[in-house]
Parts: sequence; structure tokens; C-alpha cells
Amino acid sequence: MKVNITETVLRDANQSLIATRMPFSDFEGILETLDNAGYYSLECWGGATFDSCLRYLDEDPWERLRKIKAVCKKTPLQMLIRGQNILGYKHYPDDVVRLFCRKAAENGMDIFRIFDALNDFRNIEVCIDEVKKCGKHAQGCICYTTSPVHTIEKYVEMGKELEKMNVDSIAIKDMAGICSPKEAYDLVKALKGAVKVPIFFHTHHTTGLGAMTLMKAVEAGCDGIDCAISTFGGGTSQPATESMDYALGQFGYESGLDRDKLKEIADYFKPIRKRFLDEGRLNPEVMGIKADILKYQVPGGMLSNMIANLKDLNALDKFDDALAEIPAVRKDMGYPPLVTPLSQMVGNQAVQNVLTGTKYKTISKEIKAYLRGEYGRAPGEVSQELIDQCWKPEELVQGRFADSLEPAFEKTKAELGKKARSDEDVLSYIAFPQVAEKFFEAREEKESNTVNYTIEKKED
Repeated sequence: MKVNITETVLRDANQSLIATRMPFSDFEGILETLDNAGYYSLECWGGATFDSCLRYLDEDPWERLRKIKAVCKKTPLQMLIRGQNILGYKHYPDDVVRLFCRKAAENGMDIFRIFDALNDFRNIEVCIDEVKKCGKHAQGCICYTTSPVHTIEKYVEMGKELEKMNVDSIAIKDMAGICSPKEAYDLVKALKGAVKVPIFFHTHHTTGLGAMTLMKAVEAGCDGIDCAISTFGGGTSQPATESMDYALGQFGYESGLDRDKLKEIADYFKPIRKRFLDEGRLNPEVMGIKADILKYQVPGGMLSNMIANLKDLNALDKFDDALAEIPAVRKDMGYPPLVTPLSQMVGNQAVQNVLTGTKYKTISKEIKAYLRGEYGRAPGEVSQELIDQCWKPEELVQGRFADSLEPAFEKTKAELGKKARSDEDVLSYIAFPQVAEKFFEAREEKESNTVNYTIEKKED
């Protein structure tokens, strides 16, 4: 049996271990080998990569995608997209969502893994429709979590709903690495019996269950899994590619991967990993096994961001208290799966509760928007006391929030004028206004300095 393996070192492994701080120059030299290693796909875009490119790396994320595609012509490129949220932390109008999907496809994206943080599929239908219109692969996501309201029967209903939405495949997204081997087996088996589209499984090794969970998912008939090359695997990242490939081979499964090339890829990233360790950007804290996450359900990217934020506030000693507060906040919010943007929202609220010493003394604008219904339907019952603290009944959202949003692209494009050089620039600005504007200004200054330097050299 063939098992497809997606490599995550260019996106999720990078995001989970080093908060997405790997510049294009770090991996440019290994792209050709990645393209020839036999992977099903290379996950390289989406998630926090967009924000990080603009905010920290002085890179245009669209240019990064084009550069990757220029080298990787054999292996499909894959991205993670948050449905109506696209890559930001709020819902955007349908015109923006559709254009973003089209531009991503034009710039080189092949497979779109589309999810909604609440598994409210009203929030991914436009994205799926546009990806299909572009002739690209639309992979619908089921965000996995455990709670009193999340059952296998409920997940099977979700799988059937996604299939009716005409997705090309379904991904089980276990963002916190909390799905046990038995749960994975039972869930995949149930889905395979209910839908005909291929099933993919994504998990993290945070709790130490990752490799076992993937093995049992494959045993149950899973068609593809996500792995990270060993030098950026394990911990809050994915199980190691080489180890999974080796183990699967022992059981008679075929991945199509070239093990010599996997060794070359792993060796290439060794000095890069060491540099991030030496610089303190790869915190050893994220590399260990954290079995208590089975209780807290914190995804890898959320964990590394919480550590970074508390460190910046000189409050790292509050880390365990903040972790302990997360289940309580999550219950009050109606048991949302902890995936971006909900993971950051719940995590930040837990930190605020701990730092202020009073529950909900300070409530973020994002949590207020969630309580209003702007993010969609919560899986469970949301604390009515919290809702009443923030909103009047007549202010609550009825129906799909995006239906109330006015088209924004053309208006924003006109407002930006010459600051935006392309439609892609406009989309960058819509997703991250302040960050994109600073990037545009820095780009202008950098190019101006280059021109002046060239003129001075000619005059010399």
C-alpha cells in the first residue's frame, strides 16, 4: 500500500519550533533535493509564514512562494489557509477570500488545506469553491480536539459534509498532538467507511504520541501523513520523516521517498538548527515531550509563542499557571479546538487572566468578537455571563458573519494607491495592515538606497 508523505520543514516544523523565523536563504540551497526526494507535497506557505515574512524576515511572502515554485516543479506545493480568516485573525469579505485563493494559485500553490477553527464549514465554503474554480486541490479540514461535545459520530458527520462540499480530500488536523493511537485508528476507520475521498492525517509529537498515532492512522487506511525531516522533527513539530518512512517500510508500506536524499536534506538543516539553538531562537523547551498537553491541548505553534511572549514580559515563571488556566478559558468559550486563530486567542486570554490575577478583568478585542459570534458557531455552550459582559442581545451576529461584510479589495486598492505595486501587495495589506505598510516603506527605502549607491559608484 502506498502512503503519501508531506514534508513540513518549510512551514509547520519551522513554525512550531522556531516561531517561523527561517528565511528563504536558509533553505534555498536544498529546494531542488526536496523536489526530487519523492514527497507527495511540500508544505511551504500559509499559517504564520505570511506574517513572519513581512514582520521579521524582510521578505515578500508572494515572492517567496514564486521562488520556491521556480525550483520545485515536480512536487506539489501545499499551504494552510484559515478559510474566511485567510491568514489573518479575523474574517474577511468574500471578494478578498476569492482573490487571495486565485493569486495564491497563480503564484504557484497547488494544494490548499482549508480549515475553520470552529469546524463551522460555512466559513470554508467560499474558499473551497474558489480553489476548485482555479483547478487546484481543495483539501477540507476537520480540526481534532477532545471535549464533551466532540465525538467520532460528530467527526463522521463533518467528513460527510466536507465530501458534499466537493473537496478533493479530507485532512484530520490534530494541531496539539493529543490524538491517541487508538483514537486515530477508530476515527480514520470510521471516516474511511463513510466517505470516498482520500484521508490525510496531521499531528505533532508534542505529547510523544505522534509517531504511534500516525502508524495506527495508516493501519486504519489513512492515505497520507505529515512528517518533518529529523533535524526539524520531534518536539512540538511533526514526527521525523526518515523514522516514519523506515517504520512504515518494515510493515510493507511504500512511501516513494528516496532515503539517500532524505539523509542529504537532514544533513543540510543540521547547521541551521544549531544556529537557531545558539541564538536562543530554538528553545530546548519545545523539543521535549510534554505529556501534560494531553490535558491542556496546546498546539506546537501556540506553545512556542506563549513561551516567547512570557519571556518578553519577563514573566516566564507564570508559564505553568497560564497552561493551567487554558482548559478553564476553553470551557467558557464553548470548547473551541485550539487552532489558529482560536489557539492564540484562548492562550493570550489565559495569560491575561494569570497576569492580572482576575479572570476576564481584561478581555481582548478578538475574544469579544468571538463572543459576539464573528468567528462562527462554537461547538459547545459559551458562557452566557461572558457574553452579557461584552454584548447586548441585539448586537450578537446572526448567520454567517462574512455575509455582513462589504467588499473590501477595490476600495483598499484605491486607498493604497502607489504604495501597492500589485494585487498581491493589496492582499498583504488587507491581512496585516500596519505590518505590510512598514514593509512597503522599508522596501522603498532599500531600493532608493541601492539606486543612490549605484549612481555614486558610476560617478566614482
